[in-house]
Amino acid sequence: MVGGRKVWYAQWWEDGSHRGKVIGPCSEITKSEAQVQLAAILAPINEGLVATAGRVVTFGEFVEKHFLPWQELAWKQSTAATTAQRIRSLVMPVFKNKLIKTITRDELQRFLAHRAQTHSKSVVAHLRWDLSAIFNLAHSDGLLAFNPAAELRVPRRCKEGRAKRALTEEEIVAYLDALELPERLMARLAIFEGMRPGEIYSLRWADLRPEAAAVERRVYQGVLDTPKNNRARAAALSSGTAGLVGRWRELCPTPEPEAWVFPSSTLKTPLRADNNWKNRFKPALERAGLEWASWQALRKTNATLMHKYGADPKAGADQRGHGIGVSLAVYTESGLTQKRSAVELLDEAIRTFREYSEYRRETGGA
Repeated sequence: MVGGRKVWYAQWWEDGSHRGKVIGPCSEITKSEAQVQLAAILAPINEGLVATAGRVVTFGEFVEKHFLPWQELAWKQSTAATTAQRIRSLVMPVFKNKLIKTITRDELQRFLAHRAQTHSKSVVAHLRWDLSAIFNLAHSDGLLAFNPAAELRVPRRCKEGRAKRALTEEEIVAYLDALELPERLMARLAIFEGMRPGEIYSLRWADLRPEAAAVERRVYQGVLDTPKNNRARAAALSSGTAGLVGRWRELCPTPEPEAWVFPSSTLKTPLRADNNWKNRFKPALERAGLEWASWQALRKTNATLMHKYGADPKAGADQRGHGIGVSLAVYTESGLTQKRSAVELLDEAIRTFREYSEYRRETGGA
């Protein structure tokens, strides 16, 4: 009853609070009409489309229910996995149960300063980006009046990260000699051709020509995706790598054009990089004392030695699938001949080093 008149009164729960609204007098609105109006009120709430201004939401709730699902619409699986793990392990323990609208810029800056004592500058920079993206979405959703993480700074002093040095010429020879044929080919594709592991493991025989590899996909934890930066490319093959491709094609159980170059035991899917590293790479490299040289170290070796031996910087960057500067990347694209010249520099340098090392052993170091 309102003012002595019977009315239809709707009640519902929203964001943990009891809500109510007078729909209209019973004398003017039928029960079915009132139910229709109630359904219209509840529809956006049930569908998660209600305006979020004024909602009481914890940081953890917003991240898990809104931020991560939203970002995963665009993220590649590898990005989604690493970012979610970083947020859950490093950010959530501090902010999970705090109301998102109560978190201040000073509090966030202190958090970065604290993490800088135990983590590298790269990790802290990623955390700064994570926080800015989270609070930017919260601001966009109407939960905040502004983004408190927009002007955060990465502390000048962070913990020194683990050095990821490149292999020396001598170590490259030992690295390749320690591996069996398929793994040696994979390692060469990273060291000489600058390819990423996900690009290597996702190769089909149809992608390989005598002079180049078509990099059109990558695989991460068994899931195929487009290459990093969504850019396919032709990666030139050095003579030594092309020769090894021919040897592996003769021995590979699946040499058909659409088959995987490095197949799993089922022959229907590509090898899993993590399993192959654990089962094949690591045991062999431990015997050579080179198990520290991960895929990242191999790519660093490619960049370092190309610079050392004078390869064209743009050709090297295009070969590895990343840019060296916006203006140069936008207005130029290295041809396959330039890329081939770059990888042949490395091939010739290591071949010469191997021949010289063998000569010294045969002559007793003379």
